[in-house]
Amino acid sequence: MVMTTDPATERKTISPPRPQPAYRRTRPGSVGIVKRQYAHFDQPLHLRSGETLQGFTLAYETYGALNADRSNAILICHALSGDAHVAGYHTAQSSEKPGWWDEAVGPGKMFDTNRFFVICSNVIGGCQGSTGPSSLAPDGSPYALRFPHVTVPDMVEAQRHLLDHLGIDRLLATGGGSMGGMQALQWAVAYPDRVGAVLFMASTPRSTAQHIAFNESGRQAIYADANWNHGDYYDGPAPTGGLRVARMLAHITYMSEASLEQKFGRRLQLTDAIQYTFDTPEFAVESYLEHQGEQFVNRFDANSYLYITKAIDYYDVAADYGSLRAALERVKARFLVISFTSDWLYPAHQSQEMVQTLSALGRSVEHHHVAAPFGHDSFLVEVEKMGDLVGGFLDRLWQDHKAATR
Repeated sequence: MVMTTDPATERKTISPPRPQPAYRRTRPGSVGIVKRQYAHFDQPLHLRSGETLQGFTLAYETYGALNADRSNAILICHALSGDAHVAGYHTAQSSEKPGWWDEAVGPGKMFDTNRFFVICSNVIGGCQGSTGPSSLAPDGSPYALRFPHVTVPDMVEAQRHLLDHLGIDRLLATGGGSMGGMQALQWAVAYPDRVGAVLFMASTPRSTAQHIAFNESGRQAIYADANWNHGDYYDGPAPTGGLRVARMLAHITYMSEASLEQKFGRRLQLTDAIQYTFDTPEFAVESYLEHQGEQFVNRFDANSYLYITKAIDYYDVAADYGSLRAALERVKARFLVISFTSDWLYPAHQSQEMVQTLSALGRSVEHHHVAAPFGHDSFLVEVEKMGDLVGGFLDRLWQDHKAATR
């Protein structure tokens, strides 16, 4: 094995040297109109909390075509506020926004649907079609806080049912950013024979006290909303005020001081002079955060926010195995780990221990510490850099797969 360093991205590569196939940078168009699908499972889902869901549903979308030997499937795992709609459009209306990572998924893009069959599902506990606290319980009323606690391993177990349903025994790769990276890592540890590679972006193998503190602050905002009613709000007004504040707080952690300063600075929103008022947002950044909060409450359920942030807090890949090394000894997948210089929510040192441990275990791992000013959201915003790194990695992975199966 050799280690090489690329100063431009602080790239650390631990793998046999080989020629690097060129990655196509062209991103021609969208995947177009796509349809949300639903997989219903009658079998119980046994959860880490000791509770059981007696049947569940996962909403999912697929892009591209599954090849004859079912070897080209890639599972994209979404972050806290995401869902199954990663790319394309649900309607032909010009006002509709595309999927949350539309620039990454499609023909010629980094998840190239000319070659790969891409899957994305809404996590269990979510509110965009998968079973969660807003779903109807067997008694016909919404679960609300009767919904059992879920964890990242539970999310992966539900996805495992989905892959079985689709007839896919092994993923070429799985990946995602933030909580999506946690799910991808969990896949490699829990099902080492079913994952060829892991794309671990802007993520961490365990939530820290700071992560938990930010998430708890958001949850407290929801609890404090008079409409929350201990989760039983589905027959009345929703706790949109608390959820709006939770989203505003979280959104700050996704950006960086430099990106906020560059985008807004101290620019005023509607006037040329400070008005000394609490009635309306005075600074542009205030208006921006209010807009983010308002958009979020239109599509997200407050109870799902509570459950998913708790799942993030609970995550520690080493917990079931005694140590990080013991957990990572199980993996057989190749790893691409990407961190960002301005990500203060999940800084590079949180994934560096994992990179070092994988290397010491003799696993194939690439680590790119990318210079980017946009904070935690850089994995979504830095399309060109991510295209080169992720697209190039997937291209090499696919070429190696084809060579091994000739």
